[in-house]
Amino acid sequence: MTTNWTVTRILRDRNAGLYFTGLVVSAFGSSAMNLAAGVWVKDLTGSNGLAALCVFAIWAPTLFGPALGTIADRVRRKPLLIRTNLGLAALLLTLFAVHSRAGLWLLFTVLFVYGTTIVVQDPAESALLATVVDRDLLGDFNGLRMTAVEGMKLVAPLTGAGLYAAFGGSAVAALDAVTFVLAAGLWLLIRAHEERPERPAGTWRTQTAEGVRELWRHPLLRPLVLAGGATMFLASLSSSTIYAIVDALGHTPAYTGVLYVAQGAGSVAVGLVSGPALRRLGARRFGAAGIALMAVAVAARAVPSDPVVLACSAAIGLGLPCVLIAAFTAVQAELPGPLLGRATATANTLIFTPNVIGLGAGAALVELADYRVLLVLIGVALLATGAALALLDTSPPQSPPNASRTSTRSPSDANPA
Repeated sequence: MTTNWTVTRILRDRNAGLYFTGLVVSAFGSSAMNLAAGVWVKDLTGSNGLAALCVFAIWAPTLFGPALGTIADRVRRKPLLIRTNLGLAALLLTLFAVHSRAGLWLLFTVLFVYGTTIVVQDPAESALLATVVDRDLLGDFNGLRMTAVEGMKLVAPLTGAGLYAAFGGSAVAALDAVTFVLAAGLWLLIRAHEERPERPAGTWRTQTAEGVRELWRHPLLRPLVLAGGATMFLASLSSSTIYAIVDALGHTPAYTGVLYVAQGAGSVAVGLVSGPALRRLGARRFGAAGIALMAVAVAARAVPSDPVVLACSAAIGLGLPCVLIAAFTAVQAELPGPLLGRATATANTLIFTPNVIGLGAGAALVELADYRVLLVLIGVALLATGAALALLDTSPPQSPPNASRTSTRSPSDANPA
C-alpha cells in the first residue's frame, strides 16, 4: 500500500509525472534501437565481432564522463536537454542512408555520438530534477525510474525486432527519433527556473578535477562508488558464463532470452521497493544487501537446474541495481548543485568502466576454467564486496538520501541474464 501511494504521489506531481512519461517513451525507443543496431550490422556484414562493437560504440564515451559532465555545470540544464534530444532525433534520421556495408561508418558514428550525448544528459537531468521535483519524492522516483526502464526492456526489444524484420533498421531509427522529440517536448513543459550559471573559474581540466576530487574525498560516496564499480566488474565476469550455463541445461543459445526476461522482472520489482528500503536501511546497507543477494544467486547458478537458474536470474535482477541506486542517490543528496554534473559523470565512469573490462576478462576466463568454479569464486568476491560495504556503515540507518535518477544506463544493458 505504501508503494502504491508513493507512485500515486509521484504521478500527481506535475514535474515528476512529465519526466516519468518522457522516461517511459525514451526508454522504449532506446531499447528497441539498441537491439536493432546489432542485428543490422550482423545482417550487413555477417560478423559477430562487428555486431558486438555496436554496444562498445555506445558505451565507450563513458570513459570521458568526468570531462563531458562538466558541460552540465556550465550551462542551463533544461535548454541543454531539449537541444540534445532534438539533436539526437535529427542525427538518427541520417541512418536512412545506410543500405550496405559501405554505410557502416555512419552507423557507428551515430552510435558513438548517441553514447556521448547520453553521458552529457545523465548529469544534466540529475542536477535539474533535484530542483524541480519535490525532494521527498526523489528517492522513490529513483526506484520507479528503474522499474520503468527495465519494464520497457520486456516489450521494446520485441517491438524493435518486429519493426526491423518488416521495414529494416532505418524504421527503428525513426521510431527512436520520435521518442527523442517527444522527450524534448515533455522537458519543455516542465516548470524550472534556472539562473544562468556563473562561469566557473579555472580551466576545463581544473573544473573536471574539482568534481572528481569532491566525489573521491566524501566518506559516504567513495565506498559506495567503489562498491558499485566492483559489483559491475564481477557482474560482467558472471554474465560471460551465460552460454556455458545454457549449454549445461541442455538448451539452445536462444534460451538466454528467457533468463534475460527473468532478470528484467527482478529489476522491475526492486525499483518499486527501493524508496522504502533506502529509508529503512540507509544507502550503504541497502547496497550491501543487494550485493549479498546477488552473490548467493551467482554462485547458485552453478547448479544445472532450470528452476534454480531462473530463480537466480530473477534474484540477480533484484540485487544488482541496489548498489547503483544507492550510489547515484547518495551523489545527488550529498553534493552541491554546481558540482553535480561533474560528480555524477565521474560516478558513472567509475562504476561502469569496470564493466567493459570485466566483459573482456570474462570472455577469456570462461575459455580457460570451468564455469562452475568461476561462478563460485565470483560469488565469494561479491559477498566480500557487500560485507566490506556493510561493515563501513556503523551508524544507525540514515534519513533517506534522495536522487532524481540513476544513470540512463541500467545494469541489464551491459549484463543481461
